[in-house]
Amino acid sequence: MYVEGLDHVQLAAPPGCEPDARRFFGELLGLREVPKPASLAARGGVWFSLGDQELHIGVQEHFVAAEKAHPALRVDPAGLESLAARLVSAGVEVSWDAEREDMRRFFARDPWGNRIELCAGSSPP
Repeated sequence: MYVEGLDHVQLAAPPGCEPDARRFFGELLGLREVPKPASLAARGGVWFSLGDQELHIGVQEHFVAAEKAHPALRVDPAGLESLAARLVSAGVEVSWDAEREDMRRFFARDPWGNRIELCAGSSPP
């Protein structure tokens, strides 16, 4: 097998997105920002750590939000409800979904309208 795992996921955002990215992904979701390599820093955007993987917010000139494609971020089951409440308190709409019996999850939109899934529970092997 050649593919060993997932290194990162990148979401697009409009120019000037960095302050909102730091607030949403850093402050509200609690992700740790990681420095971008100097050779890429001039492009803008922000990178965050997700354990062994990363979430990259990249600048796209003619930005259009991803309405269907989305990352699913795993959350400790004990903290899923409080994370949803934290987002709602910050003015972010959350939409709970009960389609999967093995998983509790909700969807939210980042500051630019990209779909984000936050889930707790089992995942397929």
